[in-house]
Amino acid sequence: MSLSPALVVDENHNPWQTLSSEVKYHNPWISVREDQVLNPSGGRGIYGVVSMKNKAIGIIPLDAEGNTWLVGQYRYALNEYSWEIPMGGGPVERDVLESAQRELKEETGLLARRWTRIARIHTSNSVTDEEGFVFLAEDLTQGDVEPEETEDLRLWKLPLAEAVRMCMDDRITDGISVAGLLKAERVLAARLAK
Repeated sequence: MSLSPALVVDENHNPWQTLSSEVKYHNPWISVREDQVLNPSGGRGIYGVVSMKNKAIGIIPLDAEGNTWLVGQYRYALNEYSWEIPMGGGPVERDVLESAQRELKEETGLLARRWTRIARIHTSNSVTDEEGFVFLAEDLTQGDVEPEETEDLRLWKLPLAEAVRMCMDDRITDGISVAGLLKAERVLAARLAK
């Protein structure tokens, strides 16, 4: 089998050259730096990068009847309300599954006996190094919700199929939620096909 030349890529070759780098801003969650660069064509330029100090963690809880839970909250950066899968940040040094278990408990009160990592995502790789992980959480039991002080959350239990429809008609726009819900649908369909 021969590959098209366009498909043969040296994935270890970085055509960008960093000449200098300076942190312009940082807080407990992000760091913003400006790099002086030579671009792939050899031209000088700048590149701004937002580095995250946590990994993004998303969870799709699924009960035996095919229902999931969405979390609604007002998103300050967007200046609008957003329905999303339960999610949050996990320290980079912590195991992502441990962070997922904590986030699910905090936001929904749910505990899960079965966890499956279904996605690794780079959320906006042209400007940030944020890495996200999405888990399918099954065999659920209900406990108490433990939201953080900055969270004013609403929970919505609905069929997974309806959450997927919400992605398709732009009622859910969060990237991790869209990718996670669509991938969960495919993972579950593949299970049924076996």
